Amino acid sequence: MPRSVMFGRKKPVLVCPNPLFLKWLTEWRDAAAEKGKQTQFVYQKAIRSLKKYPLPLRNGKEAKILQNFGDGICKMLDEKLEKHYAQHGTEGPLHSLECSKLDEMSTTKKRRKHTPLKDCSGDSLPVLPQEKVSKNLGPSPLKRKKKEDKKPRNYIPQKRSGAYAILLTLYRDSKSLSSRGYMLKLDLQCAAQPLCDKSFSLPDANSKYTAWSSVTTLIQKDFIIKTHSPARYSLTAKGLELAQKLEEDEQALVAAGVLMKSMDLGDMATKDQQLSGTSLLNETESFRIPLCRGNEAFQDQYHGPLGSNGGQGPYDHIPEFVLEPGQFNIVLCVDFIETTGGSSHRKQELVTELKKNGVDFDIRKLHIGDFLWIAQEQTQVVPGQPRAPQARELVLDHVVERKRIDDLSSSIIDGRFREQKFRLKRCGLRSPIYLVEDHDTSQHLSIPEATLQQAIVNTQVVDGFFIKRTKNVRESAAYLTLMTHNLQSLYVNKTLLSCTKEEATRCGQAFMPTANSCILMTFGEFSEGAVKNKAQTVREVFARQLMQISGISGEKAVAILNSYSTLTSLLEAYDQCSSVQDQEKLLFSIKCGKLQRNLGPVLSKTISQLYCTAGALS
Repeated sequence: MPRSVMFGRKKPVLVCPNPLFLKWLTEWRDAAAEKGKQTQFVYQKAIRSLKKYPLPLRNGKEAKILQNFGDGICKMLDEKLEKHYAQHGTEGPLHSLECSKLDEMSTTKKRRKHTPLKDCSGDSLPVLPQEKVSKNLGPSPLKRKKKEDKKPRNYIPQKRSGAYAILLTLYRDSKSLSSRGYMLKLDLQCAAQPLCDKSFSLPDANSKYTAWSSVTTLIQKDFIIKTHSPARYSLTAKGLELAQKLEEDEQALVAAGVLMKSMDLGDMATKDQQLSGTSLLNETESFRIPLCRGNEAFQDQYHGPLGSNGGQGPYDHIPEFVLEPGQFNIVLCVDFIETTGGSSHRKQELVTELKKNGVDFDIRKLHIGDFLWIAQEQTQVVPGQPRAPQARELVLDHVVERKRIDDLSSSIIDGRFREQKFRLKRCGLRSPIYLVEDHDTSQHLSIPEATLQQAIVNTQVVDGFFIKRTKNVRESAAYLTLMTHNLQSLYVNKTLLSCTKEEATRCGQAFMPTANSCILMTFGEFSEGAVKNKAQTVREVFARQLMQISGISGEKAVAILNSYSTLTSLLEAYDQCSSVQDQEKLLFSIKCGKLQRNLGPVLSKTISQLYCTAGALS
């Protein structure tokens, strides 16, 4: 008789390779479902992935290779596994656990689905498949009502969120008379920061997102539009409508707050009058708006003696961030053009000397100046992060423009010399330095040596720059080394407060040797403001036009702009003059410089001829 053949596997495959993990995930899913939490769907996805995995897992960390297993679930599994080992020992059952309970639960559910219905007599009724039942009965009235009542939700950003601040800032800028119809990224971030709780430049702990990340959502929802390069941001019609609603709500809250404040002050004054017969309110109370919420502690610590607001009363500065003593390093920044291009040997000589002197320096692109110093925050690698967070940087009030004699000669000829001095004065740093490096003067120069010496003297006496003369590259490196050491000793025990370029002009004095703290501009703000070919206003273009006229310095151009801010206003003034002689004398009495001298008849006539002559100038 032939022997019967047995088909099938010799070694039975485990139905549940990881029954313990499956049991815990099921418990967490059911607990979340009872509380109505959305995490029940996350656990359900993880259960589905775990059931498909055919191999046993030793811990939660190994489960991270599975789909839908994130850091949170893996950590919860490891914590649960530690408790399991503490209760049953390290040799406790992990993969040999029976799945009877789970199978029983699933069987019970199946039985509930297919349990035959009985009528009053006790006889079983025919069971219809679930699909047929649903088709016959149709959707329940409750579900039908929910679908009918469900409407698309209007997007409204949370108060003091990144999207909220961006929309409000763009709306207020669009209503301003000086609006260009768009805002650049850095301008938008700085203007929106006071309206937001989170930082637009630095992510929170254990996060890679900043408040600026909400711009993507606003663009996707067609509230703002991004164009050009560098990027320009502006509101769409849909975004303008939403921003207007946010502004109205904001104004209503402000009005309610002012009303409550006035009521409280009125009650205080009434009580004081009842007690002493004199009014309590002799002065108007000033309100301070911090740059970023969470910095209220600095409101009382860093206001008052730090500076003044140009004679308009005390200016209370609230920084975006603060660097305490011991939290930063003083680093010399070298423009990359000083190390590349031209003669490679001569360019690298300065870097070699700085390395010999042990100077901590960083080579980067500087839009103005060749050398400057920054206070760089000390950062450490956060566990779980691939690299350390980006260090925050503040610019010290010293910038150095290096000129060799031959370079000085060529810059005077092509006009770079005047333009660089003008930009250095407007960069926001209070101590610009000209480092004039002597060179072999025996070679031919385009300008006489006496003229070059006169230009150097004028730069110090007239323009107010500090001039440092050196003999060669080695002496220049020695001067930069001494400056670095002196600045390190000056700022080592000081608390540094951040500010924007606009705030730097309002803060008055940024450094006092006797003060314990000082206000400094951030490097990003300084770099953005010093860009040479950035978008310019009509006023700035008019100033550049005036400076192309021989004899018009930066101070004289500013004096003219104070009276006629645009070319249109100057042309209108010329049109109102009754004669050519009046046009030539229009700018005669404009006061210029520290001594407040008149612009003079020659320059006044030259400018009038330039803008009032129809044909070519002879």
